[in-house]
Amino acid sequence: MICVVTALLPLVTLFTCFVTAYVFQYDDVHETHCRVYNIIPSISAITGVSPQRYFWRFSIALHIGPRIPIAFVYKNYYRAQLARLAPSLVLKTSWLITLILVLNCIEIAALGGVTYISNRENYPVHERIFITFMVCSLCYMLATIKLNGILNARKTLNARQLQSIKWKKILFVASILSTIGLLVFFAKHRFYCHDLAFSWFAFFEYLIAIANMLFHFTIIWDFPSQFMLIVQGPRENLTQYLGAKPKIN
Repeated sequence: MICVVTALLPLVTLFTCFVTAYVFQYDDVHETHCRVYNIIPSISAITGVSPQRYFWRFSIALHIGPRIPIAFVYKNYYRAQLARLAPSLVLKTSWLITLILVLNCIEIAALGGVTYISNRENYPVHERIFITFMVCSLCYMLATIKLNGILNARKTLNARQLQSIKWKKILFVASILSTIGLLVFFAKHRFYCHDLAFSWFAFFEYLIAIANMLFHFTIIWDFPSQFMLIVQGPRENLTQYLGAKPKIN
């Protein structure tokens, strides 16, 4: 349930911000530096006006909290599978696991950055943090798919695992194509001020955000029956308790 709420909370909040800003603050969220015709506001626009910015920042704060321990859960989950690899692959795979953790943490930090430093407050910093988020997000997706290919090369996967890998690949391809579209229409808007160019830029920005959220939502297939526990007690009792629990395979 934590994973489901963590993954879906920004999506629900984003939809709420879009609808309310579009209905009640139409002129504010459609304003661009080119003053051209625009029908789709950007994420920065709908989450940069008040009171939507407070809803968005609150939801991202709730979203980021669980994602940090989940990143380390993934690291431990992947490392537990190194034993079945050929010795020649262990070192390279171990480095890849560490890279995935670092990329995930930078992505989380960048998400917080673009949320709490809006484009209205400091556009140059907001833009650089957004680029960092985009690069780390795509690299994280690619590295995760590559790692799953290495770890599962000699393993028979069940339907749930196949579903997870299939959707990770689909969402990565969707993110790549959307990023290309975003860059093309950003250039058309920034340098040529074409009508609707910013709307297409915003459209691809939403696709990227949704694909990113759904990519992380695949955790429901990776850990379908695991629970996050916060426990207190002597270390000996804790070790004994955890030792009696079934391991993740």
